Amino acid sequence: MHDRFFGPFRLFATILLFFGLSSTALAENLLRLATTTSTDNSGLLRAILPQFERQKGIRVQVIAVGTGKALKLAENGDVDVVLVHDRQAEDAFVAAGHGVGRRDVMYNDFVLVGPVSDPAQVRGRSDVLAAFRQIAAKGARFVSRGDDSGTERMELRYWQQIGIAARGAPWHVSAGLGMGEVLTMAGEMQAYALADRATYASYRSRTGLEILVQGDPRMFNPYGVIAVNPAKYPERNFAGATALIDWLTSAAGRAAIRSFRPDGEQLFFATADR
Repeated sequence: MHDRFFGPFRLFATILLFFGLSSTALAENLLRLATTTSTDNSGLLRAILPQFERQKGIRVQVIAVGTGKALKLAENGDVDVVLVHDRQAEDAFVAAGHGVGRRDVMYNDFVLVGPVSDPAQVRGRSDVLAAFRQIAAKGARFVSRGDDSGTERMELRYWQQIGIAARGAPWHVSAGLGMGEVLTMAGEMQAYALADRATYASYRSRTGLEILVQGDPRMFNPYGVIAVNPAKYPERNFAGATALIDWLTSAAGRAAIRSFRPDGEQLFFATADR
């Protein structure tokens, strides 16, 4: 009688325990990474993350949305870790208690690209602010990300530094799109755009755009990685986030970043190599 009564409950409890443990294991083996579109559009993450996944047994789900949206997802506890490129916003994110353990990972640079005809005549300039001023003076078409990405934030800082309110100007187009889509749009419109070098390299042959301005120290583009604060969101995969951060900044991670060379061109540089 006792076994007949409690037997089904033991079985039910065992099933619940099994599925509970299984779901915990699955959660620990899945890592949600919010990142910029540049790391995705360039092909970098598709090239290097399989190495991490094989070595650590952790599957990484990449959510490429731009820096502003990536940080917002992390702030809301919707992801475990972020890989972004806006140092001011990253420091503010950590200071507000949303993230911990920020580390420098890699860098490249921004480039100002435009049509071969170069209607604003900025080709060969080494001063990005002077080039932006010339584009505005000529009323030359400029396509902006318009998505609160790290790239758009940098572009807006340039306009602010030269005292020009570009938003709303008839020549300034706010696309609300990722980097690859903006480059495609700029190519179709024969317009200028600010881009990270890696995404531009991936889209160069499809757009017909040329690099017209590069090399200004103000175009330096560093990337940082941050784990979501486990004290704020204990349900997030902090162990997996820490494992990814450690790997990206390890000798193995730096080697993977360094070896990403589509068409023989190195597009990202590990910070430790600087």
